[in-house]
Amino acid sequence: MLPEIPADSALARLFRQERAREAAIWFSLPGGQTLYAAGDPADQLFILRAGRLGAFRREAGQEPQFLGVIRPGEPAGEMALVAGVPHSADVVALRDSEVIALPRDVFLDACQADASVMTELARLMILRTRQAASRGPMGEPSVFGFTPVGQPGALRPTVERLEREIGRLGYSVTTVGVEAASAPTEWFSEVERAHDFVLYVAEADDGGWRHVVARQVDRLFRVGRGDRRPPRGDPAGLVASPLEAQQLVDLILLQPAGTLRPRGSEAWLDAIGATRLFHLRRSTDEDVRRLARVLTGQSVGLVLSGGGARAYAHVGAIRALREHGAPIDFVGGVSMGAIIAAGVAMGWDDAEMDRRIREAFVDTSPLDDIAFPILAMTHGLKVSERLAQHFGDVQISDLWLPFFCVSSNLTTGAYHLHRRGLLRKALRASIALPGVLPPATDGADVLVDGAVMKNFPADVMRAGQLGPIVGVDVTTARSITADDVARPASVWRWFRTGEWRNGPPIVSLLMRTATVSTGRDLAAAREATDVLVLPEVAGIEIRDWKAYDRAVEAGYQATRDALSKLTRPVTELRRRASLAEEAERARLAPFGGARTAAAE
Repeated sequence: MLPEIPADSALARLFRQERAREAAIWFSLPGGQTLYAAGDPADQLFILRAGRLGAFRREAGQEPQFLGVIRPGEPAGEMALVAGVPHSADVVALRDSEVIALPRDVFLDACQADASVMTELARLMILRTRQAASRGPMGEPSVFGFTPVGQPGALRPTVERLEREIGRLGYSVTTVGVEAASAPTEWFSEVERAHDFVLYVAEADDGGWRHVVARQVDRLFRVGRGDRRPPRGDPAGLVASPLEAQQLVDLILLQPAGTLRPRGSEAWLDAIGATRLFHLRRSTDEDVRRLARVLTGQSVGLVLSGGGARAYAHVGAIRALREHGAPIDFVGGVSMGAIIAAGVAMGWDDAEMDRRIREAFVDTSPLDDIAFPILAMTHGLKVSERLAQHFGDVQISDLWLPFFCVSSNLTTGAYHLHRRGLLRKALRASIALPGVLPPATDGADVLVDGAVMKNFPADVMRAGQLGPIVGVDVTTARSITADDVARPASVWRWFRTGEWRNGPPIVSLLMRTATVSTGRDLAAAREATDVLVLPEVAGIEIRDWKAYDRAVEAGYQATRDALSKLTRPVTELRRRASLAEEAERARLAPFGGARTAAAE
């Protein structure tokens, strides 16, 4: 059984050599099984004959990062094999797969007999390395499934709307339903090979076809009605264990026209165990366009750093992005950046964002409820009251956009990622500057400002979405000076002028100490960012809550400048080439780039 690769390719010729043909081992790898794990010796070259493999990187204390898929005819583990080093990632079967393995010594001998084999493999490794270095798309999912939970109504019309939006982005795409239930395996392979994207859809009464869809796709979307409770046990449900085990099952909740705010999404997440949640309003096309961007790797993630009053610059950055026409599909932040990011996820427009931030932080200081410093310089009651006023009892899962914020867990010594739960509680933890605000608690854990451990979490955003990331960082400008920590010349004048409402100089010292990023963390965050915005806020004191207009203008101008330097729209910064574009590229340059996967 030869791999499904072009007959004239060097890898195909490899298996025509007698020794390679005799030494090759064919085996079946059930969905969910691991082909190899990070750290395993690279003593075999693997070529996928049928099915799909997924590559994942897992680091201690962090969520697994999905690197991409490996398709039929593509090798896996070739970089580590050639380099003679252990594998650096896990490779797992996303569906039942067939794999051919060739021992390392046989492969190297075959390369000596036919140098073109190593030349072709070297070209593939160079392409993959360039893609990784440029943070470009690598082996992204291209086959998606949509199955119902309960009785959400007919799904195919919604999936066909999604198909049309993907087509408008320049890709070939098709929707396949129960009519293909009796098609042979070769038919599915040909459809997937002939289209950039394939969307499999099952309806509530499609029976066994639902199970076929769950076993045939790279990523699965379960679809329910957001205005109803999830069915108990989902008796018509299905088991998608390989995808669930690798956190590749998402949830779409269809929201009726006129819905002001989703409700009850936490119960759906508990029932489904989905990795991501998307709300889709039937009355608007924008949510369908957003989902099309997510599937094609063109969704835009926005990450906002902490930085005290300097984080007002994020308000201007958001206004500039909207004026530029750049969508915001995912949003996350830390400390004050988390507050503003939450406003975006709530659906606040520019006017509402401006009004609410002024009310909460500018009109009166949020830090003037000075306390006897047993736990902190302030009681923190005003901050909690303002969070309740502006965010109420909204759950993170009920936000219109996928949102996260970060706090620092002093109990475990690691950053704490908030993706679910009460929004204002997560925000209160994310802005709990040590010494300034009392810490928050989560059970026995003590949580403080996320900036202490991760002040610019662009790498967290990268682990959760494949599209371009815009990052706004207000912490790198020159900050605290000796003048900022000087003792007031006159305590009476300090009180009389109202400067005390900003807190004593120690507040600046504590805030700046908490928002200094290490070189390693900053480098990792910037590496994950496609558009980096650095507002000029050096002249704004970190606790100057009245400096709103200056900070907003700095963020607005810096973002406009960054966007003006782009040669293409933000959404296309990581755009994968379509099959038609690849064919044209190959015609013009026989050794041009080809679609590849992240196999290492």
